[in-house]
Amino acid sequence: MFVIIGFVVALGCVFGMFIAHGGNIAVVLHALPFEMTTIMGAAIGAFVATNQPKVLKATAAGLASCFKGSKYSKARYLELMALLYEILQKARKEGLLSIEKDVDQPQDSPLFKKYQTVGSDHHVIEFITDYLRMMVSGNLNAHEIESLMDSEIDTHHHEANAPAAALQRLAGGLPAFGIVAAVLGVVNTMGSVGQPPAVLGAMIGSALVGTFLGILLSYGIFEPLAGLLEQKISEGTKELQCIKTTLLASMQGYAPQIAVEFGRKVLFSTERPSFNELEDHVKGRKQ
Repeated sequence: MFVIIGFVVALGCVFGMFIAHGGNIAVVLHALPFEMTTIMGAAIGAFVATNQPKVLKATAAGLASCFKGSKYSKARYLELMALLYEILQKARKEGLLSIEKDVDQPQDSPLFKKYQTVGSDHHVIEFITDYLRMMVSGNLNAHEIESLMDSEIDTHHHEANAPAAALQRLAGGLPAFGIVAAVLGVVNTMGSVGQPPAVLGAMIGSALVGTFLGILLSYGIFEPLAGLLEQKISEGTKELQCIKTTLLASMQGYAPQIAVEFGRKVLFSTERPSFNELEDHVKGRKQ
């Protein structure tokens, strides 16, 4: 919703002030389909040529997510930490081997089924179960697992950031494609120098619309989308860091209620539940 509101405000101010200052919007509207096809056609072609199919697919999914609300809410983090608390509490009371079946078959585990929001996210579940499995095996110490977690989170962030980087490159190229469209318009105008001044003026105006559109699309549409997508990616990385901090605290001997407190402190302040909220939520889930 806020994305659409932002676009409406940006475009409304640009075109509204143009009309308010006596600009002839008919000239822009007449040239718009031709210039838009030239600029966006060239940009999309270059975009497809530059990026691998997996990046193209991820970019399409990322653009769709930009128009949806963030799934990383306080309620989601409360559920995540309650899940981690119950797993670590079970391991502490009954031994690490007691969670082996939960780890190997999370889709059939009552613990994971209890938390549907987090339990349905296969990336999160895979990250949790992979490292719990290592904890159960007992072959790695906390420092080795921390290094491995950092490498995986870094890989995840780099891979998830590919669509945002691709959009930023697209935004950077749009002004140049706008100049290409404008130059073609000028070439077309130069071939009609025998026309009356009014006709030549309209042709030059149409040519300049290309430069205008290239800059507007770059800084008014695609650059903001790339920035928003990058912020959403950072939220996903933060969730993995929360899991990492909680599991490492448990490996270092802290009680489950303290381990989840370590994880809580990693979260962004806007979505981070308070200590009492987390404690009440965990107690409510246990009951």
